[in-house]
Amino acid sequence: MGFLILLSSCGEFQRVQKSSDVNKKLEAAMKYYEKKDNYKANVLLEEIMPLLKGRPEAEKAQFIFANTYFNDKQYIMSSYYFKDLYETYPRSEYAEQSMYMHVKSLYMDSPSHKLDQGNTDEALQAIQMFGVRYPQSSHMEEINRMTDELNAKTEYKAFENARLYYKIGIYKSAVVSLGTFLDRYPSGKFSEEATFIQFQAQYYLAKNSVLRLQKERYNTALEYYYGFIDKYPDSKFKKDAEELYDRITERLKNFQS
Repeated sequence: MGFLILLSSCGEFQRVQKSSDVNKKLEAAMKYYEKKDNYKANVLLEEIMPLLKGRPEAEKAQFIFANTYFNDKQYIMSSYYFKDLYETYPRSEYAEQSMYMHVKSLYMDSPSHKLDQGNTDEALQAIQMFGVRYPQSSHMEEINRMTDELNAKTEYKAFENARLYYKIGIYKSAVVSLGTFLDRYPSGKFSEEATFIQFQAQYYLAKNSVLRLQKERYNTALEYYYGFIDKYPDSKFKKDAEELYDRITERLKNFQS
């Protein structure tokens, strides 16, 4: 019985799809959408949307069309069509919701913090635009939550990229990249650890330098140490930092004799 119902359903869809009646296809698409059959709604809407331009139903049809992609977790496609809607119809009753759904699509497509964060950066740019255009939107609480989560991802990725130079022993680049990270996130979640690692990197840079460069680079390491202790006097890295400080002061004694 269930198989016969499925055949009947497929047959009805095919009949509607072959029809040249735009209104019939639009009505059927809306019914499929209400039944959460996003695929069939999407197929029919894609066929008729060019024919709906200029008609009152066009904006709603495009919004539903974009939403079928979102519901099927095809976030790149949904972000494209939501953006196209609010750019094409900026005064539409669907403009604000479309812009929000564009943001949400990009947010959902944002990768793990371990991967490249290009999509995350795009999502943050879209969020900023939404906030400028609709500062009083009822979506702002959710927008702010997404912003915090996306910023946390970009901060973590930036920290990992900076720390990588230290892990592979390219200490000069580590000092520079960690400095850049700290300029961007001076009070972030990873700022304390980044400040300590920058000090470590400068120590190892000095240690591995030719003799004529060691004194200057050890003194620079001391500056990083003082900056670290001043900012984080109770740091969990304090003991390790003090051990390095002792090594540096011992080595600098050799340059005084």
